[in-house]
Amino acid sequence: MSVGKAETVAPGRRLFSGRDHAVIAAASLSMLLVQMDWFALNLMLPVIAREFSTPTTNLQWLVSGYMLTLGALMITGGRAADVHGRRTVIVWGLVGFAVVSVVCSAAQNEVWLVVARVVQGATAALIFPVAVAVVSAYFRDDRQGRAVGTVLAFSAIGVALGPFVGGVFAEHVSWRAVFLLNVPVCAVAAFLMLRFVTDTRDEEAGNGLDLPGAVTVALGLTAVMIAVDQGGHWGWASAATLACLAAGALLLILFVVIERRTAEPLLDLSLLRNVPFVTVTLAGCVSNIGYCLVAVLSALYLQQARGLSPLNAGLVFLALSVGAGAASYWSGHLAQRWRPEALMADGLLLSGASLLALTWAEPLALYTAVFAVVGIGLGLGWALTNVATQSYVPASRLAAASGLVLTSLVLMGAVAVSVAATVLEVLSGSEQKAASDGSAIESVLRGAALLLLVGAASLLPLIRVPRKPGPVPRGNLPSL
Repeated sequence: MSVGKAETVAPGRRLFSGRDHAVIAAASLSMLLVQMDWFALNLMLPVIAREFSTPTTNLQWLVSGYMLTLGALMITGGRAADVHGRRTVIVWGLVGFAVVSVVCSAAQNEVWLVVARVVQGATAALIFPVAVAVVSAYFRDDRQGRAVGTVLAFSAIGVALGPFVGGVFAEHVSWRAVFLLNVPVCAVAAFLMLRFVTDTRDEEAGNGLDLPGAVTVALGLTAVMIAVDQGGHWGWASAATLACLAAGALLLILFVVIERRTAEPLLDLSLLRNVPFVTVTLAGCVSNIGYCLVAVLSALYLQQARGLSPLNAGLVFLALSVGAGAASYWSGHLAQRWRPEALMADGLLLSGASLLALTWAEPLALYTAVFAVVGIGLGLGWALTNVATQSYVPASRLAAASGLVLTSLVLMGAVAVSVAATVLEVLSGSEQKAASDGSAIESVLRGAALLLLVGAASLLPLIRVPRKPGPVPRGNLPSL
C-alpha cells in the first residue's frame, strides 16, 4: 500500500505535497461530478419533457431509475474496489460515466434517455462509494481527516452547484450540454487517478461480490415501481399490475433467501434485529425521502406552476442546496457536542415544519428563505444517519451497518419518487397537467412534511434513553 509523502513542518502536523493535492483533487472531482449531475437534472426535467412531448411526471424514471441502480450496486461497487483495486474500479467508473453521459446527450426519446440513466447509475456505483476510500487508503496518518473532509466539502459544493448549472445550461445552452459537461470532468479525474494514485486493495477482503443479491433487489424494486407507476393506466386490479406486484414480492423474498445463504451478503440482515439501529435508519430514510421529493417536485412547481425560467428556478434552488450542503458539512462537528439522534430529530422537525410553511409561502423572497431552512433541516437529518446508527452496533459490524444505511437511503428515495409521481397524477386527475398543478404538488409536499414530523417523533424513545459513554463516530453521509 502506498502512502503519500509530505513535508513535516511541526510535530504531529504535516503539510500536503503536490502529489497529495492531486490525489485529493481526483477524489473531490469524482464526488462533485456525481452530486452535480444528479442535482442539475432535476431543473432540466420540464425542458426535456417539452422537447420529447411527454408529461414531466413520466420522466421520474430519470431520477428513480438512476437511484435504483446506484443504491442496489453501491455496496457491490465498494466491495469490488476492495477486491480488485480502488483505483482500478473508480477509473472504470469514471470512464463508464463519461461514455454514458455522451449516450444521454444523444438521446432521441425518453425511453433512450431513461435506459441510459439507469446504466449511468450503475457506473456511479463504482465512483460514489469508492472516492472517499481512495483518499482514506492513501493517507494513513493525521492528514486523513483533513483530506476526507475536503472530499466531502466538494461533495457539498456539487450539491450547491447542480441546480444552478442545470438552470443555466437548460435556459442558455441545452440540457444535452449538461451531460457533455461530465466528460472533461471525468477525464481530468481519471488522469489524476492514474497518474498519482497507487492502486490499493483490502488484502483481507473475500472474493465474493454478491451480484445475485444486487440484481435481485434491483429487479424486485423495479417491478414494484412499475406497478405503482403504471397502475393508473393499466387498472389497479388488472392482470399486468398484479403480476408486477407479485413478481416484485417474489424477487424481494428471493433476495432475502440469497442474503441468508451467501457467504458475503450484500446486506447484513441480522442488523434488522437491532431495534435502535433500525429506528435511526428508518428516520434517515424519511429525511432522504423528504429531500428527494422536495428536489424533484419543487423543480416542477417553480417552473411549471409558478412559471419561473430554468435559470431563475436554479437560483431559488441554490437556497435549498446550500442549506443542505452546509448542514451536511457541519453535522460531523455538531455530533461531537450533542447526541446525533437528537440532532437528527431536530433536523426532521425543522424540515417538516418549514416544508409545511413552504407550501403556503407566496412571495418568492419568502419562499426562497424558507427553502433554505428546509435544506438545513433535511441536510442534518440524512447526513447524521451514519453517525447515529454506528453508535448502536459493535465495532466489528461498522462497515456492514454503513453499507446497509447507504443502500436503504438511496433505494427508499428511488421508490418514494416513483410513488410521488403516481400520487401527483391521481390528485391532478391527468398526467398531462400533473406537473403544473400547483395545489396537487403542494398536497404531496404536505404529506412529505407530515412524514418528516413522524420521523422526528420516532426518535424520541431513543433520545430519552441515556447513551453509554464513549466516543461518537466521526464522519457523515454524502447526499443522494
